[in-house]
Amino acid sequence: MKNLIATALMLFSLLGGSLAQAQTLKGSPTSIENQYRAAHAYGYTFVKNSGSVRGLVNSGRLVRVNADNQLVLHDVSFPYVVPGAKVFLDRLSAQYHRACGEKLTVTSLLRPKDRQPANSAAKSVHPAGMAIDLRVPREQKCHSWLQKTLLALEKDRVIDVTRERRPPHYHVAVFVERYETRLAGMSRSLQGGANGQGYVVRRGDTLSDISIRTGVRVAQLRAVNGLSSNLIKIGQKLQLPDTNSVASDVGRPDSLASNEMTYRVNRGDTLWDIAIRYGTSVQHLRRTNGRINDFLKIGQVLKISKG
Repeated sequence: MKNLIATALMLFSLLGGSLAQAQTLKGSPTSIENQYRAAHAYGYTFVKNSGSVRGLVNSGRLVRVNADNQLVLHDVSFPYVVPGAKVFLDRLSAQYHRACGEKLTVTSLLRPKDRQPANSAAKSVHPAGMAIDLRVPREQKCHSWLQKTLLALEKDRVIDVTRERRPPHYHVAVFVERYETRLAGMSRSLQGGANGQGYVVRRGDTLSDISIRTGVRVAQLRAVNGLSSNLIKIGQKLQLPDTNSVASDVGRPDSLASNEMTYRVNRGDTLWDIAIRYGTSVQHLRRTNGRINDFLKIGQVLKISKG
């Protein structure tokens, strides 16, 4: 009996430690190991030096992150990440900008092994291009929003986040396949709305997230659905305004046939983002468009098959 009690207390202690760790955003050898294993499972290349970067960019395995009206790059020597991490960053920075009214600041992205700081972990995934360092916001409102959002995404197991102290920043590792699955689920929720003009709320959704996904502003969502606050429930059906009124925000099909449409590439678009938006896959887009690579040009027209 004493042994059972001792074992139970030990398990409780371990679980309590894990919960505290998640709440305080402290990293651990286990989390670093999980990130490292995920990078290998995805087949990512751990960049050894700066001379190796160009080849990975040319092949589309790494994509460039550019500063814009929602994002600041501060002392980022290698502004590249894997495509899925860029989709994550594009969406997060847009949400952050809408919620806080200021730009999200990135302090580090890809870091080759020979450019890693002395205090970095031996199994850091920065050389793999799946890690993003975010500056801790000074404004309390923005700080609270960002931390709450990152913790919610970590709870859904699509990222692993640690708050580092020297210098102060959030280290975010993106689990790309899990994140892609989450976005695909959101896409299915969109398609499940009434007459294609609704959205079914899923676990973890917020009005801000739905706003980014659909291109409808939070104020519009609240007005159309008669919401007095931002509180929504799982399974709730939200009505959306006419898609023609928001097409400029999310990208508009240029023409629509029975089984095929065309899409004109907008600034910041990636094959990943377009595939999720239209419920298809990157591989299918490549096949449909003559095996194009991941480098898209603004104004480029893509064929999108409904099948």
